[in-house]
Amino acid sequence: MPTQISLHHVTKSRGERLLLDDVSLTVRPGERIGIVGENGAGKSTLLRLLAGTEAPDGGEVVTVAEGGTGLLAQTPQLPPDRTVGDAVDAALHELRAVEARLRDLEAALGDADDTTLAAYGELLTAYELRGGYEADARVDKALHGLGLAGVDRDRLLGSLSGGEQARLGLACLLAAAPEVMLLDEPTNHLDETALDWLEGALLAHRGTVVAVSHDRTFLERVTTTVLDVDADRRTVVRHGNGYAGYREERAAARRRWEQAHADWCDETARLEAYAATTAHGVAAGRTIKDNNKMAYDRAAGRVQASVSGRVRSARERLRRLHEDPVPPPPRPLAFTARPLAGTADGDLVALSDVRVGDRLAVDHLTVAAGERLLIHGGNGAGKSTLLRVMAGRLPPDTGSVTRRGGIGFLAQEIPVDRPAERLLTAFGRGLAGTEEEKEELLLSYGLFRPRDLDTPVGALSAGQRRRLALARLLARPADLLLLDEPANHLAPGLVEELEEALDRWTGALVVVSHDRLLRRRFTGRVQRLEAGRLVR
Repeated sequence: MPTQISLHHVTKSRGERLLLDDVSLTVRPGERIGIVGENGAGKSTLLRLLAGTEAPDGGEVVTVAEGGTGLLAQTPQLPPDRTVGDAVDAALHELRAVEARLRDLEAALGDADDTTLAAYGELLTAYELRGGYEADARVDKALHGLGLAGVDRDRLLGSLSGGEQARLGLACLLAAAPEVMLLDEPTNHLDETALDWLEGALLAHRGTVVAVSHDRTFLERVTTTVLDVDADRRTVVRHGNGYAGYREERAAARRRWEQAHADWCDETARLEAYAATTAHGVAAGRTIKDNNKMAYDRAAGRVQASVSGRVRSARERLRRLHEDPVPPPPRPLAFTARPLAGTADGDLVALSDVRVGDRLAVDHLTVAAGERLLIHGGNGAGKSTLLRVMAGRLPPDTGSVTRRGGIGFLAQEIPVDRPAERLLTAFGRGLAGTEEEKEELLLSYGLFRPRDLDTPVGALSAGQRRRLALARLLARPADLLLLDEPANHLAPGLVEELEEALDRWTGALVVVSHDRLLRRRFTGRVQRLEAGRLVR
């Protein structure tokens, strides 16, 4: 099968940080590829390299796509003084240009020579293959499917919300239908209906799709291959069989890591025992045969020399093993429950007649010890406001809120109050123990590496700040966890671990999430929030 996009020994840095080192890979026509990895690993950079909007520092990127290439950035840059119609025309400019050229050739067909007729035929075929005649109908269909059917074409782009702008950019790209679609987090700002429509549109696309995404359901349904941008090795690992293949390979890689650690432990223990005991147990106390002391001394010397050589070899091997140890894989994430003494069946939080402006109106809501509650709803429904009120971060305008026990709160947006503070210091603030103990605890979660611990909090990416907030939550006992979009900015593998940790959690839990897989697997009470009001 031919190659459509290829990277040959590509190297790319961002400032002084090396993101990709000697990366080579290929994308075949018609593949639907998902790009995953930690926040800040270089996923968006890889997408821009594939699109040709960024050049590699070294190596070569080659794309062959006669039907064009389109890139949807994670945050589309649309001029605020232009209209929705202008954005649509800009997205379709290639098709508009071909259409204009066809009109010019049609006007001259009466006196056209064979060369002109052939050029017209080729251009018409290319236009039809790109679906030029259906382009405006595709725009309407995409706008409707993504929840923008009511947006007027004369509306200024500056009057659209960030979510509306992102959906408009996605609709325009889908309507343009380039042969190669490159999408950065296309599921952001979409409700479930729009997500279903998007997935159907991408599955129906005849060309190639490459999408950066943290949405596991999207990856499950759409992708045929997953590229994992490995921040540690600064490379890209390809996994076949879509998201299922990626998950299987991650599990197999952990088993290999566990086995390699066990082998390292066994080998170091064996060599340490050999080096400590062997030299003392060989040739000691041998009796002299035939009163031949000279022969005895020669034989003993040869034995001792041989033993000394083997001991030196064992110690050298041991030294190399200690210089390059195989650490144990991070232990599974686990929250720390602290049951309430004598009130295990009591309500931990209770809301009565709570009002917050026009954002929230809750007449009655309680969460008891050990209870699990999932709250979902559209953007702007008031979900984050509700969790902030429950956590005590936002006082209601009217009504009462009663809380008991320890509450752990993971906010959707993580503020940076002390930008110069070291990551390890921020993690350990308020925790008992020495700095070494806090460092060991933080590293045991597998959320950070030793090189990250001195990084100022203000220099952390959004995903790293979220992992820091999650680590603080893991380290502190609580009776009730309030989690606002816990899957945001986390790599799919880490979200899987987080889900497993929540399954094992015995305390009370209230979670707000748009993650469809998390919601599908959730066990407990589910309520919907619409316009600030809880509905069944």
